[in-house]
Amino acid sequence: MNISTPLTDDVVAQLHAGDSVLISGTIYVARDAAHKRLVTALQAGQALPFDVRGQIVYYMGPSPAKPGRPIGSAGPTTSYRMDAYTPALLEIGLKGMIGKGNRSQAVREAIVRERAIYFAAIGGAAALIAQSVRTAEVVAYPELGAEAVLRLEVADFPAIVINDIYGGDAYEAGRAAYAKPAQA
Repeated sequence: MNISTPLTDDVVAQLHAGDSVLISGTIYVARDAAHKRLVTALQAGQALPFDVRGQIVYYMGPSPAKPGRPIGSAGPTTSYRMDAYTPALLEIGLKGMIGKGNRSQAVREAIVRERAIYFAAIGGAAALIAQSVRTAEVVAYPELGAEAVLRLEVADFPAIVINDIYGGDAYEAGRAAYAKPAQA
């Protein structure tokens, strides 16, 4: 399924755990240090450096761009490191996250409650994923270096829906499909 950002409730409602998507539009990159700053700003009543409503945040560790390219390898980083900060961002309208690995129970509950979605990008496919990035620019916290907030323009960014608004979890479904039946 092809989807575009910003995400709407109608689009999010069409997505189910296990669906493959191609994302086009603007996505933001933020990791641990940036998430901490974003939530600290929220708690202090300060404006965030970008409007998260309807947006997707990609948990990515970028590498330097080669000449003529907007970004180097663009692979996902482990999502659970952002779990302490994620519910607060979902509460103010963040609609999607891209990373790798499982999310905490609190984040999965917030995804359902706030009608958001968690996508996985394929680990090990960083060079392939980078081909979908058209532009990349730092929009906040440049002093964080590789952990600065970036705005990416992407076309056909490949991802898989892991957690949906219905409580679906593609990781759990996958494990269940291959589990050996209990011996009687």
